[in-house]
Amino acid sequence: MKRVLIVIPTYNEAENIANIIPAVLAKTTPEYQFNVLVVDDNSPDGTAGLVENLNSKNVFIIKREKKSGLGTAYLVGFKYAIEHKFDYVFEMDADFSHDPKYLPEFLEKMEAGYDLVVGSRYTNGISVVNWPISRLFLSYFANIYTKIITGMKVKDTTAGFMCYDVKKLARINLDNVRSNGYSFQIEMKFKYYVRKYKITEIPILFIDRRAGMSKMSKKVVYEAFFIVWKLKLKSLIGRL
Repeated sequence: MKRVLIVIPTYNEAENIANIIPAVLAKTTPEYQFNVLVVDDNSPDGTAGLVENLNSKNVFIIKREKKSGLGTAYLVGFKYAIEHKFDYVFEMDADFSHDPKYLPEFLEKMEAGYDLVVGSRYTNGISVVNWPISRLFLSYFANIYTKIITGMKVKDTTAGFMCYDVKKLARINLDNVRSNGYSFQIEMKFKYYVRKYKITEIPILFIDRRAGMSKMSKKVVYEAFFIVWKLKLKSLIGRL
């Protein structure tokens, strides 16, 4: 049985966390054992306590002292996956915008020999529900902009629903990952791209969060705008 770790960063996700975890664990089969690692940034709404109350041997939690960002949360999760010798590790949101029903499809692609599988909102047109038109335009054109600068062939460069082969992930110097917001998603894909690791995408329907508040901010947008130039420069001088 292969061991799969779903990393879910949380900050004030009490309305979602106790529902998303059982939905993930229900995907366990004789071939795959699903586990969840919650990285909680001291949520004042009691998210961490709800996770601990689940009292499951397949649910783990790392509690951080303060809100420290999406990227650093995933890096904590990746290092945990490497240290505990999981086979595959996922990035996944707590709010059901990333539907657990797609998890088996990711693993089918991993078993076919891919190193990174991306859940794409832009494989078959635009598959996003409940976003305001301004945010949809921002996301769509950010992807075009990123692909032009970096040369990546990935259609959804800012996607945050992804599965990594842990052995390949362990070859990347995670301490050298500098971006933290949604630009983290771009940086990780680019690191795989420049190493010529095998990347593929599966189409997903992205439905905006059922409950809670979005973490999107202008700072996140600005970081993503400038990170592509930094990544391109680093790749040219061999610093990635």
